[in-house]
Amino acid sequence: MFIYSMRAGTIRFFGVVCLALAALVALVAFVPQLQPVSAEVGESTETVRYEKVKTNEDRITFLREFGWEVVGEPVEDTTVTIPAEFDKVFGAYNELQRRQGLDLSPYASRTVERYTYAVTNYEGYDGTVLANLLIWRGRVIGGDICSAEAGGFIHGFRK
Repeated sequence: MFIYSMRAGTIRFFGVVCLALAALVALVAFVPQLQPVSAEVGESTETVRYEKVKTNEDRITFLREFGWEVVGEPVEDTTVTIPAEFDKVFGAYNELQRRQGLDLSPYASRTVERYTYAVTNYEGYDGTVLANLLIWRGRVIGGDICSAEAGGFIHGFRK
């Protein structure tokens, strides 16, 4: 058995530090930045901001951008964990998110906040309608508009 020991010299140490710094700069330069998602709101196309949604007022304003009026306080405020592997049901829910320009797969295994609001202006339906927002670090990463009754409906934020 041979044992080889080596003392890291100053030049080698700074060489490794420079290489790590260059790799970090390359990652920052080439990793795409998150851009605001365009969504059709009403008659025109506007940019809806999905980030900086931290307070109750921010969440209500976010839902108003899609034309939804909600009760002032959430019906439910809880944390949920996005599963590491999507089953058939969650895969279908993520497909709903993808159709509205969002994707939950980067948040697999993360615990996120879910806020549920009662919608007061849903036309053509007499039952209870809820708006769900999934928020991670002040950014809306998913959500839906759905009926509270069994056998009801679910769709994205757009009317």
